[in-house]
Amino acid sequence: MGKVYPDAKAALAGVLRDGMVIHSGGFGLCGIPSLLIEAIRESGVKDLTVVSNNAGIDDAGLGLLLKTRQIRKMISSYVGENAEFARQYLAGELEIEFNPQGTLAERIRAGGAGIPAFFTRTGVGTDVAKGKETRDFDGETYVMERGIFADLAIVHAYKGDTEGNLVYRKTARNFNPMMATAAKVTVAQVEHLVRPGEIDADHIHTPGIFVKRMILCPPGYDKRIEQRTVRKHPAAAAAGAESLA
Repeated sequence: MGKVYPDAKAALAGVLRDGMVIHSGGFGLCGIPSLLIEAIRESGVKDLTVVSNNAGIDDAGLGLLLKTRQIRKMISSYVGENAEFARQYLAGELEIEFNPQGTLAERIRAGGAGIPAFFTRTGVGTDVAKGKETRDFDGETYVMERGIFADLAIVHAYKGDTEGNLVYRKTARNFNPMMATAAKVTVAQVEHLVRPGEIDADHIHTPGIFVKRMILCPPGYDKRIEQRTVRKHPAAAAAGAESLA
């Protein structure tokens, strides 16, 4: 139980500092470590560089840290669902390093694998490649991208055991596994905590060696849905069609 902490504040105690680089897992609001993000907000640390596919929405996820101006720079691939994110960027109040999504994922994976840089064709001839080294391989031009290794990674998992082994659920897996490997300290929030040996070894996505601290999400933990798209029930659709006839 040495890795399990009572709450997010305790799990991040002694880890947070101004100016640090943080990997934050998730995609939109799917699989985000919201409890840990809220604890970072409450800590008051500032001048953060945050690596995340996007910044959630205005009132949830990393949007909370944007609202309090604790983030100095975002390394991301998408800003479309967060109006404050776009506003700060366009006003010159927030530094953004844009990456194609696959490049961002590979930069994080490379950081975790100890690969300092790699070459990719994605972005060649665009603003993405400005100021970066390029090299030709087999008649094609590639741009060099640096791996990213953070001071802290915060991730969300569906299940974990007390040794830190993690399992992610469906699309909430997204950026979480690669970020968990690419930081000096990884802190995970899990929905279900079990004893060692209760997770089949073949089902583990993140081995416990990468996870330093953990918290258990409280009962009733709310996983918000960013956009809910549903189709009408057949009976309702038929009734609507009849009313138009």
